[in-house]
Amino acid sequence: MLPYGRQSISPEDIEAVAAILRGDWLTTGPTVTAFEEAIATATGGHRAVSCTSGTAALHMAYAAAGVGPGDQVVTTPMTFVATASGASILGAEIVFADVEEDTALLDPAAVDAVVTERTKVIAAVDYAGHAADYDALQPIADRVGALTVDDAAHSVGGTYKGRPVGDLADITTLSFFPTKNLTTGEGGAVVAKDDAIAQRAHEFHFIGLVRDPARFRIGDEGPWHQEVHDFGINYRLTDVASALGLAQLARLQRFKERRAEITARYNAALADVDGVRTPVQRAWVDPAWHLYPVRILDGRRREVFEKMRAAGIGVQVNYIPVYWHPVYADLGYQRGMCPNAEAFYAEELSLPLFPDLTDDQVDQVVETLVSVLG
Repeated sequence: MLPYGRQSISPEDIEAVAAILRGDWLTTGPTVTAFEEAIATATGGHRAVSCTSGTAALHMAYAAAGVGPGDQVVTTPMTFVATASGASILGAEIVFADVEEDTALLDPAAVDAVVTERTKVIAAVDYAGHAADYDALQPIADRVGALTVDDAAHSVGGTYKGRPVGDLADITTLSFFPTKNLTTGEGGAVVAKDDAIAQRAHEFHFIGLVRDPARFRIGDEGPWHQEVHDFGINYRLTDVASALGLAQLARLQRFKERRAEITARYNAALADVDGVRTPVQRAWVDPAWHLYPVRILDGRRREVFEKMRAAGIGVQVNYIPVYWHPVYADLGYQRGMCPNAEAFYAEELSLPLFPDLTDDQVDQVVETLVSVLG
């Protein structure tokens, strides 16, 4: 089965990890710090806090933003559930705003229609690696005193109007899952423009530990002393994972370029194929394509999915609208709330896309898809 996504591991990646295993630090050591500094450089120069997954990063981001009961978080339904559930776990009310019909990105006009004085965060998703419209979203957030979050699980390495992902929203979350644009095995990061928010994210992912003597509430206990002021979770990344991440980060631009080449090959091959709609790219965005999401028209998505899988092509669907999940349906969310998102989901099919995919394999995917549609 040709997978829809997979990691690209080089001898240099393996040696980087092996060097850590031969050393003194396995977790939360100098390689974690080096990886965070490198991520910060790649994402606009803001502080980065690494963690165990993209899901953990979202939980950390919402906690650092002070999200809690009584707050509202406005977000897109066209995403993995963690974009919403990280805020739900903290007690927030999720308000789903519809997406743009063509890009499946959070629609600023839809956001503007639902924000209130209780809106704490507007969380966009850079679906498929294409940045959302942050120049339209940020003024809406500023008007109601909210923060913006960029769920950039798909888009690290991309740019928007010349600015790197990581410099587009108040807080950015990254994922380093194996199918993503670079991997640490499992892993993620939070990037924050405000140092105080970054520090809160750091402490939350470090079990809430405070190590600054100027903030201690207990008298002098000795040089070993540390305190917990707010509850946190152990979301710390390891030196082993960070070594892999550093080695991968050195190849991020090459990964991005190859993904763009594959996307262009798909676009050219599928441009005139009946029954298929190819992805849209805004002129001011240079995506780091993580997915290649075609739309299968005429109600044939499931048929095409099953026939492609049977032919050995590992297509995928990304994603079921978040509020369709029973955990949100049980809270009273109804189907039909976001018609553009639901229409997109009904047609979306992700074709294989990863840096080691060859041109011959791309052609094989196209030939199989055209045959299935015929």
